[in-house]
Amino acid sequence: MDDLLFRKAMGKFATGVTVLTTAHEGDIHGMTANGFMSVSLDPKLVVISIGHKARFLEKVTQSQRFAVNILAEDQEPLSRHFAGRPQGEVEFAALDGLPVLDGAVARITCEVASTHVEGDHTLFIGRVTAIEFEEKNPLLFYSGQYHEVKALETNKI
Repeated sequence: MDDLLFRKAMGKFATGVTVLTTAHEGDIHGMTANGFMSVSLDPKLVVISIGHKARFLEKVTQSQRFAVNILAEDQEPLSRHFAGRPQGEVEFAALDGLPVLDGAVARITCEVASTHVEGDHTLFIGRVTAIEFEEKNPLLFYSGQYHEVKALETNKI
């Protein structure tokens, strides 16, 4: 199976868009990622997936903490910024001692509970330490493009 076929098929799964953040030695680091999901309710655990070529991998490995910022539909520029297309200065708020993004749908801070190297990625299982959220629509990513949530007609009463 070739890589392009696999990548195209995986792109058919719509995901939310997150910016992962951490702080190490006084510096803030972040990256856009869609490799995120909840793992367990008791204890509260999530997983993030970081490619081995990403500089962010070393920063989380060193800090042993990270935050997941689930982006709102008006935060596409932040997604692009942390995907390597700078959009100017980014201001951070703080939650549980970690940098987070104001205006995100949810901000989740974690301590690394375990690490698993699988293929060309490392999976970090994070023990959730704090959560904040807002009632907003999320930014979505599907088939290589950004999208917004639109309710189906069948959802209307």
